[in-house]
Amino acid sequence: MEVTHTITNLIIFVLAIYVGYHVVWTVTPALHTPLMAVTNAISAIIIIGAMLAAGLTEGVVGQVAGTLAVALAAVNVFGGFLVTQRMLEMFKKKEPKAKPAAKEGAQQ
Repeated sequence: MEVTHTITNLIIFVLAIYVGYHVVWTVTPALHTPLMAVTNAISAIIIIGAMLAAGLTEGVVGQVAGTLAVALAAVNVFGGFLVTQRMLEMFKKKEPKAKPAAKEGAQQ
């Protein structure tokens, strides 16, 4: 029995989802921000692999799965950058509030 390229690509896609799910859920919240950059880099590599899967596959199912993988990985990359930016803003020092100006009548 011969395994087609579409089935091979689908197996790789499903395994990538499985591994990604377990990697994300095992990260502690304190390590989330430093590891987001690595996760975004991995997602960028996934986008390249998904584009290859979508472009080199002859069957329609493989092309649809590859295109879906590109879209989901792109959402993951952009969402990761947004989450990282928001988390880094939480660590910035807040500017002190300006003291209200004294009323002119109170100084007399």
